[in-house]
Amino acid sequence: MNQRLVDVNVYLSRWPCRRFPHDEPQRLVEKLRASGVSEAWAGSFDALLHKDIRAVNARLVELCKKYGKGLLKPVGAVNPQLPGWRDDLEECHSRYQMHAIRLHPNYHGYELSDRSLQELVQLANERKLILQIAVRMEDTRTQHPLLKVADVDAAPLLDLLQQYPNLQVIFLNAMRSLPSQQSEQLAGSGKVFFETAMLEGVGGISELLQTLPLDRILFGSYFPFFYLESALLKLRESSLGGIEREAIMLRNSEKLMRE
Repeated sequence: MNQRLVDVNVYLSRWPCRRFPHDEPQRLVEKLRASGVSEAWAGSFDALLHKDIRAVNARLVELCKKYGKGLLKPVGAVNPQLPGWRDDLEECHSRYQMHAIRLHPNYHGYELSDRSLQELVQLANERKLILQIAVRMEDTRTQHPLLKVADVDAAPLLDLLQQYPNLQVIFLNAMRSLPSQQSEQLAGSGKVFFETAMLEGVGGISELLQTLPLDRILFGSYFPFFYLESALLKLRESSLGGIEREAIMLRNSEKLMRE
């Protein structure tokens, strides 16, 4: 695959319950480069359970600089249930010059209707930060019995989108969780995007284009939790024209960064 490719859903550090073949940063970066990924938006698995989010984000930035300069773009975490979360958000924006922040509402114990999220959205919107919301991290059937975490309910976000029409939101790992009708409603309610990591079925991207506009679909792998080859295969096996493929691989994410 010779075209430039932007992956908006990558994670560094280690999943809490098991190891993955590429969860060491050097191996992860080598795999991304060898697979033709030119830019990867990287969060940290540490953000799920660690309470010191500032330290999580600092480690993430250092790992991106050390191993993936020019490839890895750090996406910091913010947990609005913790004291000092406003400082964490400001640090992501001002100190680290991040373009996006990543939220994990189900692991952090709040819903999208929570009052603290409303303030977070306001601050992110003022700073023109892209908001990534992870709907699911692991299939409920394979979760550790002491770490059962339900999917995020995306419905309450519809009200916030009406208040902040310029807010840019990317739903991560949402394709198995959100009904197609709800995804279509969200996409039509604001600048809402979806990535392809948990998209299943033959011709999955082609099917997705029957529901969502082309300019709302981004490439995502959820690597290293998922195999990178699986995400790339979705691009190859779907019946996509050159314009459609380039939009999903690069142009849509480029437009997000410019706005």
